[in-house]
Amino acid sequence: MKQIFITGGTGYMGLRLITLLLEKGYSVKALVRNGSQQKLPEGCHYVIANPFNAESFAKDIPPGCIFVQLLGVAHPSPSKKEQFKTIDLASVKASADAAKTAGTSHFIYVSVAQIPTSIMHDYQQCRAEGEATIRAIEIPATFIRPWYVAGPGHYWPLLLKPLFKILEWIPATAAKAKALRLVSIKQMLNTLFYAIENEPMAGVNVVEIETILRM
Repeated sequence: MKQIFITGGTGYMGLRLITLLLEKGYSVKALVRNGSQQKLPEGCHYVIANPFNAESFAKDIPPGCIFVQLLGVAHPSPSKKEQFKTIDLASVKASADAAKTAGTSHFIYVSVAQIPTSIMHDYQQCRAEGEATIRAIEIPATFIRPWYVAGPGHYWPLLLKPLFKILEWIPATAAKAKALRLVSIKQMLNTLFYAIENEPMAGVNVVEIETILRM
């Protein structure tokens, strides 16, 4: 089993993924800020560094490992436009540089659905720029593109499911409604684990919502 290096490991998705990987016998190292290491599951290795400065953690990335980029703004909303640039985009640029320097074999990036929307355009744009940054380093990569991940503490969008069903029946809105369906945290974890166990030999593998829903 390859080693896993992860950013955003103390977040909503990261903690669950690390726990799953440790249960499966993987060796995991997480990038954390000082004081956050106690949040990590027992058995997870860590490095305390600045996630926006590649030089501060590139040397601590195991050569040939799989890099999982989960760091980002919690609860994205249109009001967080600047944070998308200063946190999401800045961190993935640093991570890509560090991953290239360390010689990682596979870069996994949780992006977002790229079906054009007006309400979350800034978020989608920053994630698209993140994808472009990763493509530029020419490491085999997987981009996972959910829209909204429902789970504990994130259940309120489920109230919108009946509306989405109606929109799926209307020809003018059907394609967009299907492309922006909700996925569950379990489906996301299954998708991430599948990506970890199925590295692309080259290029970029893009996982859209339709595939996530089957996981």
